[in-house]
Amino acid sequence: MTDFMRTGGKLLVDQLILNGVDKIFCVPGESYLAILDALRDCREKIGVVNARHESGAANMAESYGKMTGSPGLALVTRGPGACHASVGVHIAQQDSSPLILLVGQVPQSMIDREAFQEIDYKSMFSRIAKWSAQIEKAERIPEYISRAFKVAVSGRPGPVVLSLPEDILTQSVNTADAKRYTKIEASAGEKDLNKFKNLLSSAEKPLIILGGSDWNELSSSNIADFAEKHHIPVATSFRRQDSIDNNSDVFVGSFGTSVSPSLLRGFQKSDLLVVLGARLGEMTTNNYKSVNVPIPKQRLIHVYPDSSEIGSVYSPDLGLVSSMNNISTELKNIVPAAQQKWFEWCSNLRNEYLKDLEPKLDDKKLNLAMVFRLLDKELSSDAIITLDAGNHNGWPQRFLQYSPIKRQIGSTCGSMGYAIPAAVSASLIYPKRTVVGCVGDGGFMMSGLELMTAVQHNGKPIIIVFNNFSYGTIRMHQEREYPNRVMATDLDNPNFIKLAESMGAYAERVEKTSDFIPAFRRCLSSGKPSVIELLNDLNQITTRTTIQELKK
Repeated sequence: MTDFMRTGGKLLVDQLILNGVDKIFCVPGESYLAILDALRDCREKIGVVNARHESGAANMAESYGKMTGSPGLALVTRGPGACHASVGVHIAQQDSSPLILLVGQVPQSMIDREAFQEIDYKSMFSRIAKWSAQIEKAERIPEYISRAFKVAVSGRPGPVVLSLPEDILTQSVNTADAKRYTKIEASAGEKDLNKFKNLLSSAEKPLIILGGSDWNELSSSNIADFAEKHHIPVATSFRRQDSIDNNSDVFVGSFGTSVSPSLLRGFQKSDLLVVLGARLGEMTTNNYKSVNVPIPKQRLIHVYPDSSEIGSVYSPDLGLVSSMNNISTELKNIVPAAQQKWFEWCSNLRNEYLKDLEPKLDDKKLNLAMVFRLLDKELSSDAIITLDAGNHNGWPQRFLQYSPIKRQIGSTCGSMGYAIPAAVSASLIYPKRTVVGCVGDGGFMMSGLELMTAVQHNGKPIIIVFNNFSYGTIRMHQEREYPNRVMATDLDNPNFIKLAESMGAYAERVEKTSDFIPAFRRCLSSGKPSVIELLNDLNQITTRTTIQELKK
């Protein structure tokens, strides 16, 4: 026991400090005033970022988890606050991001009376969180917080939601701190590794697919070393391009909305899939068409940090439960075969990837492919690019190159409004790094006011707004499924330049390819959050097709 009394709010904040929390993203609420009061006394240890909307706060916290590997912390009030924040929990679930959402709750004396803003959060979040619980005694706060951190990072990372009745936060108790959490990592045994080697040695056209959130510079470097020694091509799952340095001679592209036809053909031709950390979901498998369910035509090795995923959709020839740190270390030590039998296979796929990077020249004033190839050369090697939902992201996904240092931070579950909060979060976490957020006009209207959060907290993200006056992705589906019957996808937009300037940001509109890089440089030198509005042609609906072509 301790020798002093602490309120539940103070006790909780002390556990956050003990577990290494340096930032909390929130929208303040009366249900957790005791926590806010405790945070005021430790501002030098924990920075509090007050967002403009709970979805923004949750997305900032979720992107913190993506970028650091440690749980992001979001703090919201009961009822509407929790509902708004649920989008971040959903993203964290599908993206395997460590997140802890703390939700204020009505006092325990009012529970089950449908009190003001009361919701049963255990039930509400039970299907989209790894663990959802309510702390009902102040003295158990250290226990619950410690468990929350362990659950969020261990196995397949994901979200945890804890409900905090108001009265336990004001109650004073004499309770000891818990120990700082430790991440639990699985590793493969020698027998399984031998089977891995045997399957690999018998393959004629192996393909490695990296994905998930369990990567860092060391594990990525180990896998690159393994693949380069053996000349095995490496692709990544949707929005996981930073799992490996894209400049490596073995990197051959990424699956998802901007996948190249040549990579899809390579996928079909492969006879062994080595899937490391990826779930093989809809976006990676082209709606489950590239890999037969439940038994793929290719042999399948599936390595994942959680046993529950292996075999859930696809039956592998070998399933291994392991962290990417541990499996990458083991694979790095495998001695390559004397013959270079996969060299040609890997080189051909690599050359196709490099061809796909080259922008096609056209007579359009604004060539988005050229814009992003130029931007790629302009960006620092440690830049962070955040992505929203929408077809516009085909350009930064296809024409930018990433690495474990040059990060790609996007929602794999396709949540609109994600890129701006994520960019704000990245800019606050890494103030010396260039941060670029890519968002459509529709996505900007969902979370654009979070630029004010950046202004208030001295963040300096550069937001690129693709403005085609439409919900472009849905318009594409409309034109394909119901030609010439447009409904509810047209957008009337504000003047994004004036809107950004009204918030204290720097802003420019770009209508010509040649104007982009000078505008980008001015944004960098402005010392402010900034916006570049790209007026792009709605007809160019993706990097590979137009609306006119869809109608043929």
